[in-house]
Amino acid sequence: MLDETRITRALDARDITPDTRQREAIGALAALLGAQQHARRAWSSSAFASQGVYCHGLPGRGKSLVVDTVFELAPCRKRRLHFHEFLREMNRRLVNAPRSDDRLGDVSRQWLDGIELLCFDEFHVHDIADAFLMGRFLDTAIGLGTRIVLTSNYAPDDLLPDPEFHERFLPSIAQIKRCFTVIHFDGARDYRFGGEAAEVPRFFAPLDAASHAALRAIFAHHERDARIEPVTLSAAGRPLAARAAGNALLWADFEPLCVASRSHLDYLDLAGQWQGIIVDNLDTVALAQSHTLQRLVWLIDIVYDRKRALFIASDQPIESALVGLEGAHDLSRTLSRLAEMQSRAYRSTLDGTRDDNSMNAVDAS
Repeated sequence: MLDETRITRALDARDITPDTRQREAIGALAALLGAQQHARRAWSSSAFASQGVYCHGLPGRGKSLVVDTVFELAPCRKRRLHFHEFLREMNRRLVNAPRSDDRLGDVSRQWLDGIELLCFDEFHVHDIADAFLMGRFLDTAIGLGTRIVLTSNYAPDDLLPDPEFHERFLPSIAQIKRCFTVIHFDGARDYRFGGEAAEVPRFFAPLDAASHAALRAIFAHHERDARIEPVTLSAAGRPLAARAAGNALLWADFEPLCVASRSHLDYLDLAGQWQGIIVDNLDTVALAQSHTLQRLVWLIDIVYDRKRALFIASDQPIESALVGLEGAHDLSRTLSRLAEMQSRAYRSTLDGTRDDNSMNAVDAS
């Protein structure tokens, strides 16, 4: 039986003591999932009586941590995915869907079939086309009785902030506020900062012989049988020139990855093919271009969400280069995630491909 006590114990096992807002979210999520019959009766007339939970706040306040813990424990048919991944799936289905008076509703119902609990991580709406899609999807999901959990850096009222289009999303914002328990994670601490540094560095600067040797060692450690030689591969159906590619690791320069015209679809494809990505020769001056900066933000977000490994070699430390830049959505979240990705706490899917301790032997050789 899933209740608040079980959720709290799962967090305790990870040495996490929930703060006030995290405890509030735990209570709302337990109520949403109908933890116990008496709990249902107790919450039936409370603020927790809703079809969904909307957790928002600054990066690193524990939103995804709490939601992911509950998701793992939830005894139902469920799905959790990043918002970029959802948009890709929906658009693929819409392209192939037969014509109808409510094509988007039909595709939404098909997508939701069999799902009792749906969790969106990093929910956002920046584009009017995405706003239209998401509004109809939420209508459908709520009509079907699907339980929905959203995490976001944005309060409902701040979704689709573009003043030209914001008014057109107001009905969906009102629906979220009416049908969801909205919880503001307003803690002062970003839990991703201050963690113990990873035993083996993952980010390198400047671009010198030592950084290049470190990347070669990382690639060789995980790709004992792969040759380090240029290769052209495919990302979302478009060619990508890389320095090397093995079974687990892709090694590519920053220019073809982020300066060239690409979208989040490319990075979703790459994260689906490899357990880790090496980004080499990152020229931080290029980040002054908003499109380039946004592509890097997408790449980091998707790599983080898929728990892939990320290694970066740049002309100056990447975090200091990003501070103060403008031109990309959710840059504060990217900085928060980069802090965690350099810590011992960040465990990627690549970590299981080889014995981590043997890396020290590679470094020493």
